[in-house]
Amino acid sequence: MGGKTKSMLRLSVILLLSLSVILAGCGGGNNNATKADNNTGNQAATTGNNAGDKVEPFEITAFIGEAGQQPTADNKVYKKIKDELGATFKFEFLAGDINQKLGVMIAGSDFPDIMTGNTKLTAAGAYIPLEDLIEEHAPNLKKHYEKYWNMMKDPNDGHIYILPNYGAYNGEVSTTWYSGPAFWIQKAVLADAGYPQVKTLDEYFDLIAKYKEKNPTINGSPTIGFEILNYDWRNWGLFNAPQHLVGHPNDGGVIVNDGKAEIFADKDIAKQYYQKLNEVNAQGLIDKETFTQNYDQYMAKLSSGTVLGMFDQHWNFQDAENVLITAKNHERTYVGLPLVYDTSITDHYLDRPALNLNNGFGISVNAGEEKAIQILKMWDRLIQEDWQKVMSWGIEGEDYIVTEEGRFMKTQDQRDKFTDATWKLANKADALHKFSPKMEGYFSDGNATDAAAQPEEYQAGLEEYDKNFLAAYGYNSYVDFFTPAPENEVSYPAWSADLVEGSDAKIVNTKQNDLSTKYLPKAILANPADFDKVWSEYTGEIGKLNIKAYEDRINEVLKWRIDSWTVK
Repeated sequence: MGGKTKSMLRLSVILLLSLSVILAGCGGGNNNATKADNNTGNQAATTGNNAGDKVEPFEITAFIGEAGQQPTADNKVYKKIKDELGATFKFEFLAGDINQKLGVMIAGSDFPDIMTGNTKLTAAGAYIPLEDLIEEHAPNLKKHYEKYWNMMKDPNDGHIYILPNYGAYNGEVSTTWYSGPAFWIQKAVLADAGYPQVKTLDEYFDLIAKYKEKNPTINGSPTIGFEILNYDWRNWGLFNAPQHLVGHPNDGGVIVNDGKAEIFADKDIAKQYYQKLNEVNAQGLIDKETFTQNYDQYMAKLSSGTVLGMFDQHWNFQDAENVLITAKNHERTYVGLPLVYDTSITDHYLDRPALNLNNGFGISVNAGEEKAIQILKMWDRLIQEDWQKVMSWGIEGEDYIVTEEGRFMKTQDQRDKFTDATWKLANKADALHKFSPKMEGYFSDGNATDAAAQPEEYQAGLEEYDKNFLAAYGYNSYVDFFTPAPENEVSYPAWSADLVEGSDAKIVNTKQNDLSTKYLPKAILANPADFDKVWSEYTGEIGKLNIKAYEDRINEVLKWRIDSWTVK
């Protein structure tokens, strides 16, 4: 879709919303709504919290752009939201291919009330602009995003369509848990080797090879040395490692030097990595099904405890690790290693949290003005501290305790429940909270907004195995394996740049990804004698693409960010 068509679609949406506001102003409305619009405190028409406040029930239909499970009908947090804020939810989780699903939704204009962020939906005019509605109806949300406001604006038209779910911090950033990319390795492998410091890719695969040779099976199943996930939008497992191996942070498909982005897929730094994978595949270390399995199959293998290592982002496989934790298979859980090609390179995996652009929730054009305001008022209430404590820690007395010093802690039973997937479906609102606006950092009482980042809770919650494991390295947490993060560049990260649907940049990026998906498995699985031939074919095909159009668009966005986001 061209820029002109997209602008006309958005203009139509804005005009429709403006008309709705005028018509709404002509009606009587209800007294609760009138009071709420003028109230900048904790109450709103559909979010009344005082005895005697009338709570108007309303249903929110929601599309989650990833696989998930429905919460139970008696989920206590969703019940609390219904009772106190009026909202009930009807979730649809992704089943199958995201692009196919979005194509069907867009073709039929079949949009639920709220949808997780996606640039295809933005380009199709599926989201309403939110900035004016937030200014008028959601003062707490505005305050939450205040210092990020310009960052949230679409560089193509200046509107805000998506409310970022992560990266809007209040207070300091806490760092006891790492969610990002790394080369992960089972703790059992490191323990067996005497807790070595592993810095390079060669050392990593040597350890895996030795452990696999000594332990050909785990719990009766064949040991898998290394997994590679390349499924749907989770393609970073195959694509992204080379940038980290040369000391760069996660910028997606490019490396940025002095504010200038350049692809690395066809460079020698990438060839070095894939040639190493070709070598270890010839040794039998890579799973034979690695390029044919889907995400669920990948997760099942990780949760079985048979996979020794993989390159992935921690949040992406956390549910599989939780299965291992619940089963008390702590030696089969993972440590993230910030590997580099050689020890002269400083690792840069750990970064400072950046605003999670193009993620979170947007409100669809099908929701209507009244529903959009109800939804924003709900989020405006949920972003306040009392509700944020419920969404992250749970119900006081049931899910966590408060010490005499006012510190939030959990009993061991409470900790065990928080890693139990079945328990969470009945007691947590994860599907909503994961993609909604949220406080990160610390509450005003000094407690961390996330239990995993509460220092004393983290230490108290460590299993004896992990305490001994960390002690062997002299570390306090698994974040200590990484070099501390330097300050982010203003324009970071490049991966969140909107390439614009239908543009040359987007088309080229899609074609390059398709080439990588086709040729990289061939290169990895080839006879080592044939690797150079396959690699030459691959880079030759990339050379036929208009890569400059892709790089130019990335660099245009990076420059816009530097100009727009730099504090004057």
